[in-house]
Amino acid sequence: MKPTLFVLAAGMGSRYGGLKQLDGLGPYGETIMDYSIFDAIRGGFGKVVFVIRKDFEDDFRNKILSKYENHIPVEIVFQSLDKLPEGFTCPEGRTKPWGTNHAVLMGKDVIKEPFAVINADDFYGRDSFEALGKELAGAEDKKNDYCMVGFRVGNTLSESGSVARGVCGTDPEGYLTTVVERTAIERIDGEIQFTDENGRKVVVDENTPVSMNMWGFTPDYFDYSEEYFKDFLRKNMDNLKSEYFIPLMVNELVTKKIARVKVLDTTSRWFGVTYADDRQGVVDKIQALINAGEYPEKLF
Repeated sequence: MKPTLFVLAAGMGSRYGGLKQLDGLGPYGETIMDYSIFDAIRGGFGKVVFVIRKDFEDDFRNKILSKYENHIPVEIVFQSLDKLPEGFTCPEGRTKPWGTNHAVLMGKDVIKEPFAVINADDFYGRDSFEALGKELAGAEDKKNDYCMVGFRVGNTLSESGSVARGVCGTDPEGYLTTVVERTAIERIDGEIQFTDENGRKVVVDENTPVSMNMWGFTPDYFDYSEEYFKDFLRKNMDNLKSEYFIPLMVNELVTKKIARVKVLDTTSRWFGVTYADDRQGVVDKIQALINAGEYPEKLF
């Protein structure tokens, strides 16, 4: 059974100023998602599931899904604020989505095989999909044995402002020991740094592995996520900006030794459109890859 690619595409790009998942950046209007799907097909994935918001379903179907006909099967699931476990209701005044791991939970009813999770607006590169596809191809009968592609933090920064990354620790065998979401990482005076929860500046090494939300899971991950989400809601329901991040769930499983996560190292240079000023740079980088023969001029 081939693994599934699960694409997180429910978020509006508030800092970018529009629905960046639908922004055409390739020479024929290709989105970053299109390049991810193309790489996933080459990497051995057999199906794509998108999680989106219901309010832009028509636009998404017309502009995105129509491209993939006769290339790979696709499905859509929806994320919304009121999709909560039984006994919980969305608090008045909540407008912020519940976070990336809540989005992952939306795929529980349609994904029954090993699956990868990626962001819609991150360009990960061919090698990353090959490594992840190969790892997941051998995971069909496994449980509690996950993986992630660990990008080197120095290869993941934006020149236009700070970024959010899951900063990772690993053991000598290359398995994840901790992952903590840091929301304001940037290079200042030559040093990569962030401010921690106590307001202190923390400097990190150039090659520190970080999560770019490129994960590999088996379906048992949904059950853990569902149960832990209930605990998260009990503790955070009154915080209208709290988010249930994937690294939060993974860290819970790893630190309690319930599951292990193999970190697949890559020297690939991530890029994406975090800010509007990033756009032209992404267009240029994609064109350079086409010129180098990594991608055809027209994908689909």
